[in-house]
Amino acid sequence: MLSGRPPSTQLGIDQLLDRLVSGSSRQKRSTASALEKVSEQLSGKADVALKAYSPEGDDWGAGWILQILQRHHPETLDAIPGVSGGWFQMPSSCGIDYSDLQRALLKEEFEEADRLTSCALRQLAGEQAVERGYVYFSEVPSIKPVDLTTIDRLWIAYSQGRFGFTVQSRLLGALGGRYDRLWPKIGWKNDGVWTRYPGSFQWCMDAPEGHMPLVNQLRGVRLMDALLQHPGLASRS
Repeated sequence: MLSGRPPSTQLGIDQLLDRLVSGSSRQKRSTASALEKVSEQLSGKADVALKAYSPEGDDWGAGWILQILQRHHPETLDAIPGVSGGWFQMPSSCGIDYSDLQRALLKEEFEEADRLTSCALRQLAGEQAVERGYVYFSEVPSIKPVDLTTIDRLWIAYSQGRFGFTVQSRLLGALGGRYDRLWPKIGWKNDGVWTRYPGSFQWCMDAPEGHMPLVNQLRGVRLMDALLQHPGLASRS
């Protein structure tokens, strides 16, 4: 049965931008690909297009517009107010600057973004976590919600809604809370010997949903469980 609406590939730039804002989840996905094909036209409308989104939110439509420009017309980003310092707002309860994280995600440098995320979590957990080089699950409850929310928002905004702690939490809930079912779902490999990066890890937008950021499970699932149940994330799941 025909819907009566033209496919995304036949829509004009204004229609594509409107669908990216107000379309269904499925429509937004198909629109994302079509919008990249008209990146030249998008470069002349980006500033206006971004006004449909809130820098305080995590709508990946805004993140995708910025990523298309970064891919094809990076010179136009300099002309958009606020982009140089990070278009999405990045509040922190303890003065951490998340600009490098936002910049890495914008450029789709996901391995660097994962490293910066781990570094930020150690800072948030306290001096002892920084000194030892990793976070104990028992240190997670003391982390301020606003920072975890900021980190999660940035991952979601620059991954078409595919990556982030709350994405992992949603998938885990759909699998009955079973981590042994979550690992293959998000493309993590647990062969009994965990390293910092599981085998076959992918640092790209095409990675499985929930693939990033990585949480080391060397000491079991308690760290990831503590993160996903943290009030700053649980309220967003």
